[in-house]
Amino acid sequence: MPNAATGPRRRADAERSIARIVSAARRCLSGDPNASTDDIAKAAGVGRMTLYGHFHTRADLVEAVMVDALRDGDEALSAVDLTGNAQDALDRLLDSSWSVMAESTALLTAAQGTLPAERIRQLHAAPAQRVEQLIRRGRDEGSFRTDMPITWLVNAVQYLLHGAAEETRAERMRTEEASRLITATVRSLLAAPPDPDGTVR
Repeated sequence: MPNAATGPRRRADAERSIARIVSAARRCLSGDPNASTDDIAKAAGVGRMTLYGHFHTRADLVEAVMVDALRDGDEALSAVDLTGNAQDALDRLLDSSWSVMAESTALLTAAQGTLPAERIRQLHAAPAQRVEQLIRRGRDEGSFRTDMPITWLVNAVQYLLHGAAEETRAERMRTEEASRLITATVRSLLAAPPDPDGTVR
């Protein structure tokens, strides 16, 4: 008969196995969004039965990977100083966002072929909220445009980040150029356009 420690020990073993699989999946999917579950199981050092014992479908595994990566990204972005002028704060956020975007873009590609679009939007709600809050602040300060829907502007910023990551992965853009180009493009996108009389709005 199992002793009293068997239950907790099995749970701890399962948690370690899950963590190993998720970590391996992040590495594999970051390099190849189409990596198979066999590839991931091999990278994790487990059998297919073990992998499917924890993640019944590929979608379950991809979602776990997205949650894990976004949690790490959220932790990094939470440390960014967003005080002061909204434009300067957004520059700092974009610079930090870029540092985690290359992996996120590859994982997003994997997710788009596996998870429902609504679930992907839900998972990205926290990063989008940070950008939205800064754009609203910039509008209140009079430095960001108010002639376009804020949801569109937030989405445009996210598309730019993911697009830049795709360009660097395809080696059409140097990584060291990306942060500067993203910041300059977003500044141009959000800048309040002048009224016909020359004032900025």
